[in-house]
Amino acid sequence: MTDKPLVAVTGASSGIGEAVARTFSAAGHPVLMMARRIDKMEAMGLPNVICREVDVRDRAAIKAAVQDAEAVYGPTDMMFVNAGIARLADIGRQPPEEWDEMIDINTKGAMNTIHAVMNDMMERRTGTIFMMSSIAGRKVYPDHTVYCGTKYFVHAVSESIREYLANYDVRVIVLSPGVIETEILSGVLDESTLAAYKDNKVKMGGGIGPEHVSEIMLHAYQMPQNALIQEICITPTRQTY
Repeated sequence: MTDKPLVAVTGASSGIGEAVARTFSAAGHPVLMMARRIDKMEAMGLPNVICREVDVRDRAAIKAAVQDAEAVYGPTDMMFVNAGIARLADIGRQPPEEWDEMIDINTKGAMNTIHAVMNDMMERRTGTIFMMSSIAGRKVYPDHTVYCGTKYFVHAVSESIREYLANYDVRVIVLSPGVIETEILSGVLDESTLAAYKDNKVKMGGGIGPEHVSEIMLHAYQMPQNALIQEICITPTRQTY
């Protein structure tokens, strides 16, 4: 067991979610890891971890997972609202079903995740919520139309919830990473869009590791509760757009 508070992560089976689970675990925190691929989470073998197979579109499943972890480790002090998908494509030929998937996971899933912990954090008058947006939530890119829309949504909701929770001493921090070495491209089914993305990535010398994101998140989390880094925007040095 550990005397540090519980942290929870959605989309914890890979990429930034996995890196955050590893970084916070190494710092001594028990971790609730949630994702659809439970085998990948369990294979990490982290100590003081509870893994749950969760689809963030299922509000009840998130709440149940949080309750299970809190029964063992106490209240959730940090929630990383991370699960998302990027179906990038030319908007004129993209199947609308791909829009639905991004909207349901990236926006409704985010709200479901917040809902699982917000009221309890308000009652305890402490807690931190990290919201996964993107640099695509700050500006638009070709073939990112609906994806950008979902990330602009995350930015808007985060600003509103940050203001709402401020008087309860609960922090809301937005993450706006650029090109990070993750599995994000696995969600891109449009071949020409995928080729263009990979070409731009090569031009900037590749992405940066997800551990750089998780390390700066840990720093922001470890600040005193009355100190808030409102947004973290991290990109490769050569990413100028």
